[in-house]
Amino acid sequence: MSKLVKDEVRRKDKNGNQDDESHGARGKEKKIDEPDHHDDSKKVENTYQLGPYKRFPDGAATEILRDVLTSHLQEEKYEVQRSQELIITLTGIIKSRVKELEIPRYKIIVLMHLGQLADHGVHNTSSFLWDAANDTFASFSFKNSSLFCVATVYAVYYE
Repeated sequence: MSKLVKDEVRRKDKNGNQDDESHGARGKEKKIDEPDHHDDSKKVENTYQLGPYKRFPDGAATEILRDVLTSHLQEEKYEVQRSQELIITLTGIIKSRVKELEIPRYKIIVLMHLGQLADHGVHNTSSFLWDAANDTFASFSFKNSSLFCVATVYAVYYE
C-alpha cells in the first residue's frame, strides 16, 4: 500500500503573504511509493559525425542477393499462396545476411517483388528522400521457367 502525502497548495494574497487554500481539500494527494517510469533505453552521446566511417558495400550486398535468390528459387514453381511466405522468408534471410556485414549507422530496407512469369510486363518504381553522398542500394533480378523475382536492398545512412 502506498503512502499518501498532502501537498499544501498555498497562494499569495495582495500583500505578498502566503495563505492556505480555503476551498475544499487543503491540497493535492501524491503517491510516493509508485515507481518512476524511466526510459531504460541506452543513451548515446552525439558524435557529430556527418558521414559514415565505412561506406556500405553495395557490391557485397548484390552478391548476397544473387546467392539467396538463386539458391532458394532455382527449382521453385510459382504458386500464389506460397509466394507470400516465400517473400517473408527470403527478405528475412537477406536482411540478416546484410546485417552480418556489420556496417554501422545504416538502416537496411529489403524490398522484393515476386510474380508469375507470363506474357506480361512489370514496371517497378520506388521513391525516397535520398542523400546521394551516403545512401545507396543494391538490386538483383532472377527468373526461372515459372517465376521472376526482383530484390532490392536499400542502405540509408542515419546520423
